Amino acid sequence: MDLDQLNEIACAMVAPGKGILAADESTGTIGKRFASINLDSTPDSRRDWREMLFRTEPAMSDRISGVILYDETIRQSAQDGTPLTKLITDAGSIPGIKVDTGAKPLAGAEGETITEGLDGLRDRLADYYELGARFAKWRAVINIGAKGDEAVPSQYCINTNMHALARYAALCQEANIVPIVEPEVIMDGDHSIERCYEVTEFSLKTLYRELFDQGVVLEGTILKPNMVISGTQAADRAGPEEVADMTVQCLANCVPAAVPGIAFLSGGQSDEEATHHLSLMNGSYDLPWPLTFSYGRALQAAPLQVWGGKAENVAAGQAAFNHRAKMNGLAALGEYEPEMEKEFA
Repeated sequence: MDLDQLNEIACAMVAPGKGILAADESTGTIGKRFASINLDSTPDSRRDWREMLFRTEPAMSDRISGVILYDETIRQSAQDGTPLTKLITDAGSIPGIKVDTGAKPLAGAEGETITEGLDGLRDRLADYYELGARFAKWRAVINIGAKGDEAVPSQYCINTNMHALARYAALCQEANIVPIVEPEVIMDGDHSIERCYEVTEFSLKTLYRELFDQGVVLEGTILKPNMVISGTQAADRAGPEEVADMTVQCLANCVPAAVPGIAFLSGGQSDEEATHHLSLMNGSYDLPWPLTFSYGRALQAAPLQVWGGKAENVAAGQAAFNHRAKMNGLAALGEYEPEMEKEFA
């Protein structure tokens, strides 16, 4: 384990004004997104979509610090034969890889899941390192029960998921790969922002205990959490300022200052909502770690619709991606204002 290298990469991933593009959708997930634009999901169409993003300037050079890839993508080459990982590194960004195999039903806990993928992970990490990956991602899924149902999430669910996250992180560091640890408290449901805070706090505190117990060096990790936010079906949803305030409070109570940075997931928020919340946090608080983004849909939804799978729309799709990357880059500096969206309208 090269701790200096791990810390250097982790710090680069949260460089000022930059964030991470999550382009690690599984074949099934990207198939659903392509269906929304009536495009067949094939190896070539998936490559063309991601190649368009990775060739977008100045977004890739100025706003994207790293790209999370899927197993298929890290092995693919662009139409001209250039490995997609080289497109990423040539832009000054860092290739990463999703290594979990998805959330499966947790035995003995109805409605809850455990993320799998630890079997054979050591060998897969060695392979991914040779393919150019310098960081990895593992997502734990924590559901919140309906109002009045305090049994979900169970302590059992949180304990098993955070233990797996820590095992994954330790294996990554052994392979000189920076682990992104992603304990996602799901936004779906009618829960209040206070309930989201409670579950997020318990999840994060359990995670950092597990990371300590398993010898993970925090200086070589990145946290990818949810924001503390009301459920999507909540009757009285909290406003942007309350989301920013409660998220910062929760992180301050749980995340050691040794962590190089925090890169939020968007987790079902609209593009502009996720950007606005991030900017409020960066513009209003004195924090021990940089806060940035690790967005998938919140960076890609607009360019996907504009591109529509048509070669003649590549430039327009790249313009849409440039805009979203710029807005989120400004949010990572606390300099975004919702009115800026009109520049692209």
